[in-house]
Amino acid sequence: MNLTQLEQAIERHFAAGAAAVGDPTAMETFLHLRDALEHGELRSASPDSTAPTGWRVNAWVKKGILLGFRIGTLKDFPAGALSFVDKHTYPVRHFTADDGIRVVLGGSSIRAGAYLARGVVCVPPSYINTGSWVDEGTMVDSHALVGSCAQIGKRVHLSAAAQIGGVLEPINASPVIVEDDVLVGGNCGVYEGTIVRAGAVLAPGTILTRGTPVFDLVNGVTIRATTDTPLIIPPNAVVVPGSRPVAKSKCHPNAEAWGLSLYAPVIVKYRDEKTYLSTTLEDLLR
Repeated sequence: MNLTQLEQAIERHFAAGAAAVGDPTAMETFLHLRDALEHGELRSASPDSTAPTGWRVNAWVKKGILLGFRIGTLKDFPAGALSFVDKHTYPVRHFTADDGIRVVLGGSSIRAGAYLARGVVCVPPSYINTGSWVDEGTMVDSHALVGSCAQIGKRVHLSAAAQIGGVLEPINASPVIVEDDVLVGGNCGVYEGTIVRAGAVLAPGTILTRGTPVFDLVNGVTIRATTDTPLIIPPNAVVVPGSRPVAKSKCHPNAEAWGLSLYAPVIVKYRDEKTYLSTTLEDLLR
């Protein structure tokens, strides 16, 4: 089955709704899709220079992932003294040394349908959900999450407790995309389809959502999501968590009296040689 045939089959079985449950052809089609995702032959979102954001959402792939949940049945997954219950269509992936992927001892999970390239390092406890893409040389540090369908580029460092949000529905919604050579600091959160361009640095504690304006001090502009595009962090931007006062004119008469301020991510500079020097430790860790 080539990719065109696979897309047509996914669309057909997804449209069948509950009738797909128990259909062996639907299961065969889903397993074909899951295998293609794990081998990097398919992506839920792909680079596309003709798209406004440089990325194209492959809605039919997300339909295939949802099909797997629909036709899956609950199954016990014993694990020593622990036990887990999940849809049988989404077990935990297993790797060997030949895969060239380091899954460090201690309790990380990579769900079926996720793609990990050679050179990826997973430090426990971390979790990588189905439909996600994690490219070469990336480190997923402890307590870090890569949500469903998130796209992570090459040589990215997701520091401890970094949360990369996932999305399956709505079908056409863009997943979070973190491009090549990005450093995501500890306790960062990137959600709601945000795109972090190549080389950017998110300082610890930075939170990015669709509704979060980002204040670029270097260029004197405010970066926001639009109706048609998500929040996009520029290449090589260094973003830190900041704050801004609550405006009295915005129907908050008590804001000034109480001294209140709101969280505001701020671009304080763009990456330079000194910033690169501060991240060379990652090369030693690999």
